[in-house]
Amino acid sequence: MTKYLNLAVLALGVAILATSTNGAADGSTGGKLYVMSNSPANSVLAFDRASDGSLTFAQEIRTRGLGTGVTLDPLASQGAIALRADGKLLLAVNPASGDVTAFRVTATGLQFGSVISSGGFFPVGVTIHGSLVYVLNQLGEANITGFTVTDTGVLQGIPSSTQTLAGGALAMPAEVSFTPDGGQLLVTEKGTNLIDILQVSSRGQAGPPLSQVSRGKTPFGFAFGPSDSVIVSEVENRLPMAATVSSYRLTNGPHLAAVSPAVPNEQSGSCWVATTGNIAWIVNTGSATIAAYQIGTAGDLTLLDADAGSTGEGSSPIDVAASPDGSYLYVLKSATGEIAVFQIADSSLTPVFTQSGLPLSIQGIVVK
Repeated sequence: MTKYLNLAVLALGVAILATSTNGAADGSTGGKLYVMSNSPANSVLAFDRASDGSLTFAQEIRTRGLGTGVTLDPLASQGAIALRADGKLLLAVNPASGDVTAFRVTATGLQFGSVISSGGFFPVGVTIHGSLVYVLNQLGEANITGFTVTDTGVLQGIPSSTQTLAGGALAMPAEVSFTPDGGQLLVTEKGTNLIDILQVSSRGQAGPPLSQVSRGKTPFGFAFGPSDSVIVSEVENRLPMAATVSSYRLTNGPHLAAVSPAVPNEQSGSCWVATTGNIAWIVNTGSATIAAYQIGTAGDLTLLDADAGSTGEGSSPIDVAASPDGSYLYVLKSATGEIAVFQIADSSLTPVFTQSGLPLSIQGIVVK
């Protein structure tokens, strides 16, 4: 009898261990979340993510550069920080000092790697693919500039990699990102209603921008979805209740193939985009809502819910990121210095947690 009792206890212990190791019933296993403070003494804030989506502060580390200290969407951009696909390197821009910082991501936390000039004025976005990094500089003759980065976080400029954007001083770009295969860079220009496509050579140098007119006005953030789709939010000249979202497909050529043009959601300020499976989540800053769109098999968009989630009136939600398993959505609330956490169930969002105490200057968020 004792033998069987011991076996039962052992089995129960294994089951409990499996539950704690594998996460909650929804399959989420927790991980990390990183936010850029954008304080005058710029820093990155790191949080531990539990399997229920909740956050616990873990670390603050200086970038050794300067942020703006301004609140309410201080950079007007998506992607102020970027995490390499393997989760081992983190990049952050320093807009006020005009440089970019690389960190190593270790088991014990972030470790400073290096800081280097961004190659332009007021860097607001950064993207990484393997050992290649490109930074988006918003002011002056707006440009992108390329770097290599080692696994220890040492950044070095790529000769002849700087490319002035098609809109030049009028561009007011919002985001730069490598395409999933790393062969191209995409940039949205709010000021000129253009989307730039730049080919990346085998040596890591970006070619000159080939631009096309956005299907909606004031293209802002974008994210990649299934079927080679690109989902782009459009502020529509900041007109109230007039925001739209468009979809395109990658062609590996000098243009994007338009699929769904300017699909309205009757919200204000569609700016930030994240995708989970075949759902695109759009953060509407002006109306403090999150819209849900379905991405079809051809990359086409269908509005499912214009108000799938809300961050509260006057909260000015900005950057957004989803957990890798698609279970949780994390949204920065710039007016209150908080991170709103929503549990995802198909196209619906349920608020489950709020992390407070962040500086009001926050911008940029990534999740692993």
